[in-house]
Amino acid sequence: LFCRETGSLTRLITSLKENVFGSPTELLKLSVPSLVYALQNNMAFVALSNLDAAVYQVTYQLKIPCTALCTVLMLNRTLSKLQWFSVFMLCGGVTLVQWKPAQATKVQVEQNPWLGFGAIAVAVLCSGFAGVYFEKVLKSSDTSLWVRNIQMYLSGIVMTLFGVYMSDGAQVLEKGFFYGYTYYVWFVIFLASVGGLYTSVVVKYTDNIMKGFSAAAAIVLSTVASVILFGLQITVTFSLGALLVCISIYLYGLPRQDTTKIQPSETKSSKERLATV
Repeated sequence: LFCRETGSLTRLITSLKENVFGSPTELLKLSVPSLVYALQNNMAFVALSNLDAAVYQVTYQLKIPCTALCTVLMLNRTLSKLQWFSVFMLCGGVTLVQWKPAQATKVQVEQNPWLGFGAIAVAVLCSGFAGVYFEKVLKSSDTSLWVRNIQMYLSGIVMTLFGVYMSDGAQVLEKGFFYGYTYYVWFVIFLASVGGLYTSVVVKYTDNIMKGFSAAAAIVLSTVASVILFGLQITVTFSLGALLVCISIYLYGLPRQDTTKIQPSETKSSKERLATV
């Protein structure tokens, strides 16, 4: 895609040298969301290990209003009362869609709820901050979207490789890095890559809040597809959650105010915008 945008392989190489390898400051700037996302994933794992699945599902959805709050504070935007209401309705809808009743198990796992709640709080804050930070970087300059993706993912690859060799270094050295990779694994990696590029496009041309709404709609559609393909049973909680998701998407789209551009900071302070809500 980047090669197609530049027009030739020579321009592609020149652009990579200038914007990636020749701009350590920009590379460092995009390493911030990579590091925060890595922290978020680890904190989510800690939270899931120390909380019941139902509690985890409910509390982790707080990342949706947290993203809206970061959007207001970091990008100097304002949200109407109806938009805030639709954000919290979406949070409840996604919770119901993903709700699964707790099942009894004979395996007793020692859990620390305080550690779990602390980890989920960090994960929620990381999710909101990293997404809005990346959006601010994307929209604050004319640098190509694909260059920004390369800058961020290079940092992510370095951090992930460090984590792999810290946790499973002996096995990787013994069996090789790609041991166990099947065609299905490569296909999942391909889908994840396409999903990441699609997410950056959504953030570039809309915003992180809209990304949350589209992710919720994707959850509903994937469940419906599972019903058609695999005969999954639809529950009352899923039906109610899907209804709330659809209504929240409709309500959020009602206001005509443009929230996809960064507004000048001198219009209103963050405290004044929050006070009006």
